[in-house]
Amino acid sequence: MSLDDESLEYHRQDPPGKIEIATTKPTNTQRDLSLAYSPGVAGPCRAIADDPDAAYEYTAKGNLVGVVSNGSAVLGLGDIGPTASKPVMEGKGVLFKQFADIDVFDLELDQTDVDAFVQTVAAMEPTFGGINLEDIAAPECFEIEAGLREEMSIPVFHDDQHGTAIISGAGLLNALELVGKDVESIEVAFAGAGAAALATAKFYVSLGVQKENITMCDIDGVLTTERAESGDLDPYSSEFARDVPAGDVSDAMAGADVFVGLSAGGIVDEEMVRSMADDPIIFAMANPDPEIDYETAKNARDDTVIMATGRSDYPNQVNNVLGFPFIFRGALDVRATEINEDMKVAAADALAELARQDVPDAVRKAYEERTLQFGPEYILPKPLDSRLITEVSSAVARAAMESGVARTEIDLDAYRERLEARIDRSMELMRIVLNEAQRDPKRIALAEGDDEKILRAAVRLQDEAIAEPVLVGDRDAISTTTRELGIEADLAVVDPGDVDDERYAERLYELRQRNGITRREAVERVRTDPNYLASVMVEMGEVDGMLTGLTNHYPSALRPPLQVIGTAPDIDYAAGVYMLTFRNRVLFVADATVNQDPDEDVLEEVARQTAALARRFDVDPRVAFLSYSDFGSVDNEGTRKPREAARRLREDPAVDFPVDGEMQADTAVVESMLTGTYEFAEFDEPANVLVFPNLEAGNVGYKLLQRLGGADAVGPMLVGMDEPVHVLQRDDEVKDIVNLAAVAVTDAQNE
Repeated sequence: MSLDDESLEYHRQDPPGKIEIATTKPTNTQRDLSLAYSPGVAGPCRAIADDPDAAYEYTAKGNLVGVVSNGSAVLGLGDIGPTASKPVMEGKGVLFKQFADIDVFDLELDQTDVDAFVQTVAAMEPTFGGINLEDIAAPECFEIEAGLREEMSIPVFHDDQHGTAIISGAGLLNALELVGKDVESIEVAFAGAGAAALATAKFYVSLGVQKENITMCDIDGVLTTERAESGDLDPYSSEFARDVPAGDVSDAMAGADVFVGLSAGGIVDEEMVRSMADDPIIFAMANPDPEIDYETAKNARDDTVIMATGRSDYPNQVNNVLGFPFIFRGALDVRATEINEDMKVAAADALAELARQDVPDAVRKAYEERTLQFGPEYILPKPLDSRLITEVSSAVARAAMESGVARTEIDLDAYRERLEARIDRSMELMRIVLNEAQRDPKRIALAEGDDEKILRAAVRLQDEAIAEPVLVGDRDAISTTTRELGIEADLAVVDPGDVDDERYAERLYELRQRNGITRREAVERVRTDPNYLASVMVEMGEVDGMLTGLTNHYPSALRPPLQVIGTAPDIDYAAGVYMLTFRNRVLFVADATVNQDPDEDVLEEVARQTAALARRFDVDPRVAFLSYSDFGSVDNEGTRKPREAARRLREDPAVDFPVDGEMQADTAVVESMLTGTYEFAEFDEPANVLVFPNLEAGNVGYKLLQRLGGADAVGPMLVGMDEPVHVLQRDDEVKDIVNLAAVAVTDAQNE
């Protein structure tokens, strides 16, 4: 099937198109409907009539952007008209929602007259929080944007102009850093003088490029003052006319430090690249075919050539999705009256800075590139980097407030946390633990210290003052990996092979001499197995907690800390708990990793420990013991165990949280079943702590909930141990390691 055929099938699948309207409030009862519409809706209407700004509080206006086009310059297709442009505008709405959780109405206007277009869009200001102009031909696009910015007091942004400018500007800043050139002294050659090229040139000036150092070419050659004076250039392109001899792109590129292509494919050859200054920067952004292809440009000369294109199959893609969703997110959240130059520069600076940071595992996995790292082939972040919303949007919001166009002031630290929660719902709760950990960081041993993920997590833990990481592993291997990753942090290392002090082996022998370990075996385990060494270090109080398991099966990783550290004095059983966060609820699931066939004693203890864990995340526990029966509907050994565990907890006066069971899973989580069918249940809100009857059910259950329910998961968190110990999963990412280390720190604080 061709790409066109596949795309047609994709778009025609029922329902046609790519977007729909969804409700955000309950509409299940007559009361709900009376609040949503008549008569209840009169209340917010009157409030907004008294204060129009109240629309941001009572309606979706503050999170709604109009994507507006007349289809006169659709990328790659030209003037196809408004109706034919609708799939593109719907696609733009998908990107807004997917990357920044911004809602969109797409508006395709059958209007080419500039004044009429401006009047039509301006009249819709009460509906929207911002306007994104799209695929409008030049020079009309300049006039339309200027007219709307003057008429409207909400952000108006023509992404075709400014998006490319901002993203390539971020790439320019990083490329210049890599080649050691100063932005104020570089010569820049442009191929193309359309909307994107002119906006990019203007933005480069905002970044520090000297206007007199920009040579721009259109299809007829260099923009010269002679051409401007003769009337050959429009007022917009005349701004970049230079008093130089006539020439073409090859003349403009000779001696230039930077080439920016926003024109047509294949117009630049190797000789033109060789004519440029040392270590040239080439941004060939024509789509689908760049002005010169990646390999040709890189191979044209022996020095460093930093190359970017608009294509996703080459490094350094200049992709507008890196900008517009997050720029609008920041602008909307401070109710900015416009998106000004300060906000655009802030976005470019944030993008450039993000590309210099360690790349999350999820991004490496998504792009199947293990070695993504700041350098000539990585000067821009990838679109799937979840940190974009946090870094770019908060930078834009800050710039809006500092430049005076924000109508509301926000706490930027709290704002960053809200942005994190938008893209990773678990972060809203994890932030409670992370903040607590940062108040008093503890020493946490990382038993697989020579693993790349562990090293990257250790740097983050240290940089963000979440914990004091202690890497346990081969010192030489750690040094090698550190060099390969470009890590310069001074990290504490304990090498089992360097341990001369036999205190650790002697302590292990004392603990396990009546459990089959000889003194010689104790020495060998401490010197060859980081898990045993880390466990003894925790037991002896030389570190406050430990993480292990990234490179071992869960049972193998858990065995050493269980043997050496064991459970707390008043606890007989450890358990593994996952925190699953959904859009509108959080669940703690136990036990998913440790106890294979628990009896009522184990289930009771697991419930107590999981409820205590929930409270550390500021969640009031409501504990349900799950089974395949409801409140005695089936009576056998399997259903009696959770029923008995629930009874014991209910009758314990020290238990101050609601407990019930045995019950089926849907009974536990569906409010109408609890309040209707089983009105005698101990809680009238859905349970948030689910205790599964055995390991098989717990493991299957949490994975189904996570995958099919779209939950973000934190864990497994090990509860019941005498000292803080957590066992990682083998596919855990750096963020998972950081999260569990933070939990270990707060465990130690509580100790």
